[in-house]
Amino acid sequence: MTRLLRSSAPRRSGHRLLVRGIAVAGVALARGLSAQPAATVTAFTGATLIDGTGRAPVRNATLVVREGKVVAAGAGERIAVPAGASRVPLNGKVIIPGLINAHGHASTAANLATYAAYGVTTVYSLGDEGPEVFAAREAQRRASPAHARVYLAGPVLAPATPDEARAQVSAAVARGVDIIKIRVDDNLGTATKMTPEVYRAVITEAHARGQRVAVHVYYLEDARALLAAGADYIAHSVRDHLVDAGFVNALKRSGVCYSPTLMREVSTFVYDTVPAFFADSQFRAHADRAWMATVTDPARMAATRRSASAQRYKAQLPVAIQNLATLAAAGVPIAMGTDTGPVGRFQGYFELMEMEMMVDAGLSPAAVLTSATRDAARCLRIDQEVGTLEAGKQADFVVLHASPLEDMRNIRRQHSVWIGGARVNTSPR
Repeated sequence: MTRLLRSSAPRRSGHRLLVRGIAVAGVALARGLSAQPAATVTAFTGATLIDGTGRAPVRNATLVVREGKVVAAGAGERIAVPAGASRVPLNGKVIIPGLINAHGHASTAANLATYAAYGVTTVYSLGDEGPEVFAAREAQRRASPAHARVYLAGPVLAPATPDEARAQVSAAVARGVDIIKIRVDDNLGTATKMTPEVYRAVITEAHARGQRVAVHVYYLEDARALLAAGADYIAHSVRDHLVDAGFVNALKRSGVCYSPTLMREVSTFVYDTVPAFFADSQFRAHADRAWMATVTDPARMAATRRSASAQRYKAQLPVAIQNLATLAAAGVPIAMGTDTGPVGRFQGYFELMEMEMMVDAGLSPAAVLTSATRDAARCLRIDQEVGTLEAGKQADFVVLHASPLEDMRNIRRQHSVWIGGARVNTSPR
């Protein structure tokens, strides 16, 4: 972690390809990200393919895409390229599935564009999305977007009674959310925590209506109780204590996934000074300048240095890191997530830093890449659409200059990003 925060600017090519853009139907993108229409059939040739399934990388591979979906992927000598197909030579490059953030926040379509600019092609937005994001979710059901795909939770529910719990779940389901989200946390003793009676009512009602429940937690005992109550997704690290064998075994038996969101913790204390990554040209290419100014305002930085909560989050980050390592080693499914979206939690870039932190925590590069592709998709039940590059799935992928399996810092060395077989404009804004 110390290495990451001191020097986040990796070795990377300065080359960025510019592509022509088209307007996104029904969604105005304030940041100008767009994609060019894919040819009816396109063959991407010559690259090393890491398809996300866990199989070994395939050298000199061919990936065939028709109308936004994968038709075939594998060794070049075994894949027949249809006559008349457009060809995109990628010799010397590496293709990976598009990254999936299993816990982000996207209040606007422009935020979805920013995610895509860093190779995050799908975002599971866990709360408080605006109408634009609901519209984007609906539009992607008809055609591939020119920004990250999005699935959403709608409002973060905060009922005070079981009756309110049932009513709020009913209203969220009526809006067509993909998951229900609640917080069971007292913000380090500064807020009232949702009671077991209320969160059990949320979970029961959600399940009765065919919905799963994602939970924001901080404390081990809350995570244990929520798991026993039937919660479906642990959306943050346990940070107050090291997890014990009972919790590890219960989580493993349940099949419930765990999203560590380490960069959420970093964001609480890193702005006590100007962080090193602010100088990284890759970060600056798409970073929100207003956010940068806000978090580096001298008065705010001084307040961060004095903040007891910031220091507590900083002190307990090693607990979160150790818990991630313990759970991953035990075989608990891990879904890469960051809680990006609030001011100072920079969409897209923080996901790349998160993956590096996960490797620093002791996970292998292969395990981390899988957590950000196949496993994230499985955890969120969107694996029929995304997560791996297999026939019938969306052709969402990132082309890299070098393999992240050799060095996770290579996840930053991006040649191009493709969503639905169309290239995303990743030129600096």
